[in-house]
Amino acid sequence: MVSPKPEPHHHDMSTVACEPPSTAAALVGVSAVFCSIGRVLICLDRDFRVIHASELLGKFAGSEVASSVVGHPVAELLGEELFGAGGTLRQDLERGEMREGWRAAMPAGDGATRIVSLTAAPFVADDLGICDPRVKYVIVLRPAEEDPLAGTAGPTVFFGMVTRSAAMVRLFGLVQNLQSSDATVLLSGESGTGKEVLARAIHANSSRRRGRFVAVNCAALPGELLEAELFGHVRGSFTGAVRDRVGRFEHAAGGTLFLDEVGDVPLHLQAKLLRVLQERTFERIGESVSRSADARIIAATNVDLRRAIAEGRFREDLYYRLRVVPIEIPPLRTRREDVEPLAHYLLARVGARHGRELRFAPEAIRAMLRYPWPGNVRELENAIEYAVAVVKGQTIHEDDLPLEVVEASEPQLARAAGNDSDEAAAIRTALDTHHWNREETARALGMSRTTLWRRMRELRLG
Repeated sequence: MVSPKPEPHHHDMSTVACEPPSTAAALVGVSAVFCSIGRVLICLDRDFRVIHASELLGKFAGSEVASSVVGHPVAELLGEELFGAGGTLRQDLERGEMREGWRAAMPAGDGATRIVSLTAAPFVADDLGICDPRVKYVIVLRPAEEDPLAGTAGPTVFFGMVTRSAAMVRLFGLVQNLQSSDATVLLSGESGTGKEVLARAIHANSSRRRGRFVAVNCAALPGELLEAELFGHVRGSFTGAVRDRVGRFEHAAGGTLFLDEVGDVPLHLQAKLLRVLQERTFERIGESVSRSADARIIAATNVDLRRAIAEGRFREDLYYRLRVVPIEIPPLRTRREDVEPLAHYLLARVGARHGRELRFAPEAIRAMLRYPWPGNVRELENAIEYAVAVVKGQTIHEDDLPLEVVEASEPQLARAAGNDSDEAAAIRTALDTHHWNREETARALGMSRTTLWRRMRELRLG
């Protein structure tokens, strides 16, 4: 490989030519060119393993990381979400498509992470055959803060989360700032916004990342069982306690304990939880031995804890112990720009799980953008699971989406005073006009074929 082929108006990353003296020397030469402008060049083989990485990678990721990437999957450097089996960018590259302006979290030494902007493209080999024939894809990295298109180009992928919205990018920045902190975090937000995903990101981005991440759903168990689940018990401490049991606090020692739906913890158990946070000790049920609590606490709730305090359902002192670092995840309806990248990311993941390569038709994307997603990201993922299950080809159309998404996203057919006979007349007129072609009729009425067929059946038309 040699220097990129010059273009009169722009630089096309998908074509890189090579010339003598040798493959290795040419590769180093091109790498030096990119280094001179503060860019890291990474070359991949067909299996997405790193063949070459610029020396400048050491300044981006630390010398230890940079020295170990060659021969390893690039997913270890830039994330499974993008380059693992079924990764979004991996699928794009395999289809021969170039992607620019995406951002990803990359290890930066000492457990820290760094957000980088990347351009990825298939490599078009030169006709002379001078380039290393193993090179199939190229990636160029630069610091995200140097990206003039930041916030307007590709999405940011951060420990399993995908966003294009400024609010979520700021949230990712806060998570990065917590890298060296063990402070208790309280996550709030509507159901389905991804509180556990964010909790895992905080853990993975912390000094406790080599410890366990232990999750407990506080709403799933009655108080007595929840207490035993959290603190453990000794044999004979209650009916059914036939042996000693280690609780979640002990199991999460050296790692992170995630208390989901903490607002549902019973009042008597809230007092014990408060003691753990204050004194960092606890006792198993049925014994008087104090044990050290060496777990970082992340709690989450989708209820208004301030209202719960006012109603006497939640302790105010526990609330303030939990919300040392409060983080609120905004609902999906307030960050509409995230719907499309999330949909593509989830489709790649679900499709890979089913061994299928799928894509969205434009009208399916438009329908998803118009829908309010009251169930947030979880509902979006369920809708895509449904679409993958019912679609017959490789392209997901609007009619493949759940009915509530299609119906809520389309303009409503005018109904005079709510009279079905008026609607039936309007549909019949449209059908006659379009010679009973349902696809053309649906388009003229501003609805999907599925909705048209359902209304025809309900109104006994045809």
